[in-house]
Amino acid sequence: MSSKNKAQTMAQKILAYHCERDYVSEGEIIEVDVDVVLGNDITMPIAIKEFEKIGVDEIFDREKVVIVPDHFTPNKDIKSAQQCKFIREFARKHNIKNYFEVGRLGIEHALLPELGLVLPGDLVIGADSHTCTYGALGAASTGVGSTDVAVAMATGKAWLMVPGTIKFVYTGKLKKWITGKDLILYTIGLIGVDGALYRSMEFSGPSIDEISMDSRFTMANMAIEAGGKFGLFGVDNKTIEFVEPRAKREYKSFSSDSDAEYERVYNIDCSNIDLQVAAPYLPSNAVNARDLKDVKVDQVVIGSCTNGRIEDFRIAAEILKNKKVNDNLRTIIIPATQNIYLESVKRGYVEIFIESGCAVSTPTCGPCLGGHMGVLAEGEVAVSTTNRNFVGRMGHPESKVYLSGPAVAAATAVAGRIAIPEEVI
Repeated sequence: MSSKNKAQTMAQKILAYHCERDYVSEGEIIEVDVDVVLGNDITMPIAIKEFEKIGVDEIFDREKVVIVPDHFTPNKDIKSAQQCKFIREFARKHNIKNYFEVGRLGIEHALLPELGLVLPGDLVIGADSHTCTYGALGAASTGVGSTDVAVAMATGKAWLMVPGTIKFVYTGKLKKWITGKDLILYTIGLIGVDGALYRSMEFSGPSIDEISMDSRFTMANMAIEAGGKFGLFGVDNKTIEFVEPRAKREYKSFSSDSDAEYERVYNIDCSNIDLQVAAPYLPSNAVNARDLKDVKVDQVVIGSCTNGRIEDFRIAAEILKNKKVNDNLRTIIIPATQNIYLESVKRGYVEIFIESGCAVSTPTCGPCLGGHMGVLAEGEVAVSTTNRNFVGRMGHPESKVYLSGPAVAAATAVAGRIAIPEEVI
């Protein structure tokens, strides 16, 4: 059988296309052309220094390099200000089209899809582990080191090993309040934090067809928390409806062959999934939220590249409307982009949040990595819609982070302890 006739997964097809071949084999190391190279205010300074060692005068394509200073911005201290100045000057020197300043930026993994900078069938590398978010659009996207970004800025190319694929088939009717965050926490709990190590996670099934693009971005975003190289969704009508108003260039979508070979297939009945919470100190410690009702909380964060989209704020606003944040905790709301922030204002969500006692922030990664805008002190406990709850992730090494979706986070803000919406509405 010729390579042209061999069945391939979606990941194989995208990678083959980007090295101008008909077929690539699992485990093969290939050189690929990249569509987008991404860096932020933490990772791009390192990449720039390595780029300058290569000795080329220009970046390979000023429209394909994207720089988003989102982690420590607005600048939290002198060091972060210096880093942002460094990348700002580099962007100006090379006339980089897609550099985003405070006031126009957003959290990178929400901003790029919103602006149509990533499209179906793209191959994207970024010096940030949650670059896998763009798999929601049917793009093969993955986090790499700053050195890889430096080489890609110079050459437009990268080396990748072709991953095997694990397929996840979701069926059954979702219960009220369940979103993609609950599905992915449940899935990581099922397979473990290394259950998809250097594998492409392919999400499919009738339940996936029903969830929103916002929920798909959330699921793809956390593929890395199971070790995944890619977190891929097929391109359907919802994808096209999202992409078409934003796309400024042509794109090509791919789908797995019906007889493609998978390493494993997981069949998950969503009708049995309740609201999930991942307990410290791993995203795989997923349990039913109702089983943690005795856990008192000091801080709630609703935002990040994982859950800072309009669906998340719609749910949070529905629960917080005409309620007050518990006196014993603080709640921080962080829209992922300026457009999401503005839409939240137009819909009245921000008014609900402020009247309930929440602090609403400009877009920033801030508290997710213990950077600023919500760092935890010793012994404090947070419920957060972010993606990681490792030791010291959001501050002091003796603090604790419980991961949840927006429904549990908002209910917790009212109750002062981990709660589900039915307990506070």
